[in-house]
Amino acid sequence: MQEIIEILIDLEGDNTVPRNVKDKVRIVNEMLKEDGDIKIKVNKVLHELDDIADDPNLEPYTRTQIWNIVSMLEKVA
Repeated sequence: MQEIIEILIDLEGDNTVPRNVKDKVRIVNEMLKEDGDIKIKVNKVLHELDDIADDPNLEPYTRTQIWNIVSMLEKVA
């Protein structure tokens, strides 16, 4: 889980990522850090990441990073 959080932090700091996407990434990161049932958290985060990946302003490289995070989370859940 820590690796996923670090990738999300990198995305937040990336200058090529649109501000609205950075805001959503920040929210996702906070959701992962919250206490609670891991499966519930992962399901919520996967839904948010799906919305982020659909953003038309997203660079292809960033979209690939989002998909990689989704794959990592699916292994956790």
